[in-house]
Amino acid sequence: MPAYAPDPDTATATATATAPTAPTAQAAADPLARERSHLTASRAALRAMREDVEALDIRDVTANWVNAIVLQAQIDDRIKALADLAHTPLFFGRLNYLHAPGAELAEGAEGEQFYIGRRHVHDAGGDPMVIDWRAPVSQPFYRASKTDPQDIALRRRFGYTGGELTAYEDEHLSDPAEAAAVSKLLQQEIERPRVGPMRDIVATIQPEQDEIVRSGLSGSVCVQGGPGTGKTAVGLHRVAYLLYAHRDRLARTGTLVIGPNRSFLHYIEQVLPALGELEVKQATVDDLVARDGLEVRGTDPAATAVVKGDARMAEVLRRAVRSHVTAPTEPLMVVRGSRRWRVPAYELAEIVEELQNRDIRYGAARDALPQRIAHAVLVRMEQAGEAPDDRVQDAVARNAAVKAAVKAVWPLVEPAKLLLRLLSDPEFLALHAQGLLSDEEQRLLLWPKPFRSVKSAKWSAADLVLIDEAADLVERTHSLGHVVLDEAQDLSPMQYRAVGRRCTTGSATVLGDLAQGTTPWATRSWDEALTHLGKPEAVLEELTAGFRVPREVIAYASRLLPSISPGLAPVSSVRETPGSLTISPAPAADLGALTTAVIEACRASLTHEGSIGLIAADARIPELADALLAADLPYLSPGEETTAQARLTLVPASLAKGLEYDYVVLDEPAAIVAGEPDERTGLRRLYVCLTRAVSGLTALHAAPLPTALT
Repeated sequence: MPAYAPDPDTATATATATAPTAPTAQAAADPLARERSHLTASRAALRAMREDVEALDIRDVTANWVNAIVLQAQIDDRIKALADLAHTPLFFGRLNYLHAPGAELAEGAEGEQFYIGRRHVHDAGGDPMVIDWRAPVSQPFYRASKTDPQDIALRRRFGYTGGELTAYEDEHLSDPAEAAAVSKLLQQEIERPRVGPMRDIVATIQPEQDEIVRSGLSGSVCVQGGPGTGKTAVGLHRVAYLLYAHRDRLARTGTLVIGPNRSFLHYIEQVLPALGELEVKQATVDDLVARDGLEVRGTDPAATAVVKGDARMAEVLRRAVRSHVTAPTEPLMVVRGSRRWRVPAYELAEIVEELQNRDIRYGAARDALPQRIAHAVLVRMEQAGEAPDDRVQDAVARNAAVKAAVKAVWPLVEPAKLLLRLLSDPEFLALHAQGLLSDEEQRLLLWPKPFRSVKSAKWSAADLVLIDEAADLVERTHSLGHVVLDEAQDLSPMQYRAVGRRCTTGSATVLGDLAQGTTPWATRSWDEALTHLGKPEAVLEELTAGFRVPREVIAYASRLLPSISPGLAPVSSVRETPGSLTISPAPAADLGALTTAVIEACRASLTHEGSIGLIAADARIPELADALLAADLPYLSPGEETTAQARLTLVPASLAKGLEYDYVVLDEPAAIVAGEPDERTGLRRLYVCLTRAVSGLTALHAAPLPTALT
């Protein structure tokens, strides 16, 4: 891959230099200096764009204080979006269009070039200096190849140290004589040591990832991706792309990223702001179903949690909600002035039956009932020669007798009280679970000792999901324009339904890996999961090319696949890193010797650049924490941001999913397996832990390794 290389002794295909060069005559002769000059000018243009926004005076636009508050918030967000992040490259690539005859993808005149970056930057005249990576003209940066150049003559990638441009690399796609080669700058960017939260991958998006990122808003996508395939980054970048392509629509309807836990959300929270997107909310499933006044204070045995998470519970709840409606047995008498208007019981029953047969929420039907009754009264008024209008109908609907009839026939249902009764009253549960749940499953659901009230009940996380389902049966849940659901393989069917309610009128991006399912109710197939989500038409995409985990590490972890997810294709890593995997027994077969060996492995890992993760079974965390402190090795907890001074994180195995570290020290694989309720779940947990390393994995054990690994 030819490239300019000022240093004749360099062995790489990149150009290197030291300090930035001012735009002088030297810049005209030195390509790297010329690119640095463009970077300097682009940063100045971005600063000018930000200053223009800062100079806006809302008093010149509106005198309305409400509008002023809204406008000021929009201005503040725009200023944040235009921030120049000192250590983040403003642009990372350049495209020179060939503009050959008949080319359909080219934009602009022949020879026009575009700098590709994280956001759009224009000069004082409005001409673009940096093109947003999401713009159509930027797409060939990710898709063009020797076999399909897409009208691109040259693709240039830039290398940076901090915010300083230090190298570039050229690929002449229109030159048949130049052989295709692996981009060294691309590989260096992928392998760059990581300190702090998750970074964006906008400079390294691969063609198969780009196809998913740029898929349309109207369709839902499910991405099955093994460790290191970039599925989380793909999902986040898809949100950024959709906000670019459909900003007005999503500004009205909203977007949401759902992750497995708070540590994970903290880890990914800087990706979208780095791309200029500040309005995307993040939450866990527990956050979605949280309700004021209800606190999770209880835990369910695994068998009980499985039943509570089963999709059949939706029908149990539907029956229980609808059971509150009773057929009227008495006529209704409405008194208005000196007249009495009688609606017979059979007519009231017909009104109630018609509302029951309609596919509307319990609460909406209850709200409609008094108006339906009032209409029946108005018919009688008209038959008697009166001419009532809408105001009369509203008055009749508010009549005390009508209100009393509605309360008796269609009473209010409080979701939490409904579930309290289901979990406390065996007869009530049996009535509505008949033909759905077995006697044993009903027994698992019932509390050993019923609670007296909603506030005193020790609700579990699964209970709040059921309450959320009941609440939706009463009143429709607000729907968003797009939802990203990450680590989806761990959700129960009822949790899928809770997420699906948040995007019934929108679309979804579902991300996960069936092999990493570590809950007793883990997803068995994506078809089943998407059906529960309400998106059976979603397109299933599979990412099998790994970019983060070294080939040696992923190959070792993939030994577990036949035991944990038969038939699932293993990840094929593009990175071969000799020496990246070390499996060592402790000097002695006891936990004390193992702990000592683990501490030494952590100390050795800290001699490398980047972040270090010490992952262990949850039960081993207290002992290892004490040992680290005794060894004067400060450590962080998952979710705490690593810095250059604090790079070691102590990670319980239960929280490792979705996190990545440059180097991982793995403590006692057998203990991780034993910490789960069954062997298959334990091996899946181990698979997760084995695949958190980006540069190197050291696994230490005192007990024999699981048979599936050996």
